[in-house]
Amino acid sequence: MKNNFEKKAIFFLLFSGIFLAGNLSAQKKNLKYKDIFSIREKILKRLPSVKSWLNADHYFETRTDTVSSNKLLVDVNVLTGKEDVFINYSSWEKELPKGFDLQKNVGISKDKTKYIFEKDNNIYFLNTKENNFKQVTKDGKEKHNPRLSPNGEFVAYTSGHNLYVADIENGTVKQLSNDGSDVIYNGWASWVYMEEILERSSHYAAFWWSPDSKNIAFLRFDDSPVPKFPLYHAEGVHGYVEWERYPKVGDPNPKVKLGIANIKSAKTVWADLDYTKDQYIAWPFWTVDSRQLFFQVLNRDQNHLIIYSANPNTGKKKVIYEERQNTWVEFYEDLYFLKDGSGFILRSDKSGWRNLYLYDMNGNFKNRITDVNWQVDAIKLVDEQSKKVYFQGTGENSTESHLFVVNLYGSGLKQLTTEAGTHRTTVSPEGKYFIDKFDNYKTPAKLAIFNAKGNLVKMLGNSRTAKMDDYNFGKVEMFTIPTEDGLNLPAKWYLPPDFNPAKKYPVLFYVYGGPGIKTVRNSFARFFYPYYLAQHGIIFIQVDQRGSGHYGKTGMNFMYRSLGKWAMNDFITAAKWARNLAYVDTTKIAITGGSYGGYVTAMAMTYGADYFNYGIAKYSVTDWRLYDDIYTERYMDLPKDNPKGYKFGSVMTHADKYKGLMLITHGTIDNNVHMQNTLQLVNKLENLNKDFQMMLYPGERHGYRFPKVLHSFRNNMKFWFNNLLDKKFDPDKD
Repeated sequence: MKNNFEKKAIFFLLFSGIFLAGNLSAQKKNLKYKDIFSIREKILKRLPSVKSWLNADHYFETRTDTVSSNKLLVDVNVLTGKEDVFINYSSWEKELPKGFDLQKNVGISKDKTKYIFEKDNNIYFLNTKENNFKQVTKDGKEKHNPRLSPNGEFVAYTSGHNLYVADIENGTVKQLSNDGSDVIYNGWASWVYMEEILERSSHYAAFWWSPDSKNIAFLRFDDSPVPKFPLYHAEGVHGYVEWERYPKVGDPNPKVKLGIANIKSAKTVWADLDYTKDQYIAWPFWTVDSRQLFFQVLNRDQNHLIIYSANPNTGKKKVIYEERQNTWVEFYEDLYFLKDGSGFILRSDKSGWRNLYLYDMNGNFKNRITDVNWQVDAIKLVDEQSKKVYFQGTGENSTESHLFVVNLYGSGLKQLTTEAGTHRTTVSPEGKYFIDKFDNYKTPAKLAIFNAKGNLVKMLGNSRTAKMDDYNFGKVEMFTIPTEDGLNLPAKWYLPPDFNPAKKYPVLFYVYGGPGIKTVRNSFARFFYPYYLAQHGIIFIQVDQRGSGHYGKTGMNFMYRSLGKWAMNDFITAAKWARNLAYVDTTKIAITGGSYGGYVTAMAMTYGADYFNYGIAKYSVTDWRLYDDIYTERYMDLPKDNPKGYKFGSVMTHADKYKGLMLITHGTIDNNVHMQNTLQLVNKLENLNKDFQMMLYPGERHGYRFPKVLHSFRNNMKFWFNNLLDKKFDPDKD
């Protein structure tokens, strides 16, 4: 990527924009509004559905047989290409009762022979090897997150905020906790833990099987200290209020305990902790032999993390690892234990960049596995026999993702994927091969298998088709925008295909801007609306600020105690850069985003009102005092300790500067960013006699579901056409 991008852009405009516009644009089709939602299926070929590895030399692929139309799970030999049907899904559909589908299971064993299903609030089990289908539970009570035990003999789940385990063979059910209520949750996460610690992919599950299937670690939450927030539902005549336990900054958190339930005795041992402390307890990991449970405790200030190990029989703990940082420390979500019991691998950002470190089981440092000034994103495989670690990382270019291999003791680092772009890889069990799904900003996804040296073994598919050439997609470029203090902000833009440097074009910034979240990646467009807007004459641009992860934890640390400050500094820098381009209409600089991106948009339209003219702010935080405590305090500390940071970070502080036009949208029962945020901003703008537009989505939470997402998308297009293109939007013709 280069900083002298304006010269490059002008060169492109003169030679590509003029010459190609006159010769090629007329021969190609532009996208229609209706195409945005279907164009991917029309012009791109579906790649093979490669699921995972069966063993070192065979991988699984799901497909539909061209002759019989049967849906199959196929076992494929990498070298010979020999295929064997592992499971005939269509055959099982005929064998199973109506309403059951192998591909819609809620749990599956590693060898893909045992399945669990949920229907009518009961759990069912299928063993395809033994042709055994049975109903496991019969009580008809609502159940959540059924989890198959590692040995495939039990199912754990939560019901009524208690934890249960069912024996599949005999159908007996044991209740492992007894005090579940509307404020006591066993194995079911409090909202703020689900959202900010365990993440949404957990679906509120807060329990973990031991590898030997004898114990279950779980978190017990007492939400009674947490303030309730009202979410108003407007349905019917009288409506009703949904109460949510939601801790805002400075509020009491749920009281959390870590238990270890023995499924044979149904008794629980509690981890030996001082549960009166204001702290966070999360992310337990079982050791390979099930003899220890590692878990993590983070203080309320979130700058001191301790990893403990506990004896599952007694709950007695010992300190394994401690980490302090001057800003914040985050929970470790991917501890890797060596199978020989000699130690574990930690992926820490304590150096300013995420690197891999090796410790023994007592927490003694052994060696640093990687020492790079870029991000190590995930461990893909540890081949203990050859002492090699395969991992995903950015490499030197922060917008990319590659597969690397390094010796366990720190030597021999090698990048295995070489083509510039984004590689999503799955490594075979012994590291002999890896499956690579690759794309970049010019190239739609390709799928291939490579050997351990990074040499191509077999192409599996290419999604690009000749139909792409029928459309006038225009030019996409990646570049950087320099800041005054010497950083280079990653950027990507989509230019109109008939670009003419003599014309003036509106610019639309699409942003997120939150800590550690990138939007600028060297990857092919996931959605086609940037091309659509560009074809209508809008320059669509994405820019990431310094704290988005491109500069590791070092860059993110800029945001400490100052959410809003550096994002605004960098996005205003980008807006200034755009305003200095001769072909940009400086009266039509627009910005949009949702959630944190909505916050950035609202700040840009107020604090940055001299640089941004139009904006759409969707389900936005407008004052950090109104958001949840775990996320906000991680970056901002408490309001009493950082009053200046909270004051600057509030959109309302800068509302008097607002002078453009902003469309504000929000779901009325958003339980993440409460509509309270939007209402307080609206109140402030009204009191200041400012003009704005607003659209509410009744019954919608954080983001909008079908069919209201279609209304939202169409309404946004109407706003852009009216204000950036000075014309009425017609979804049937445009």
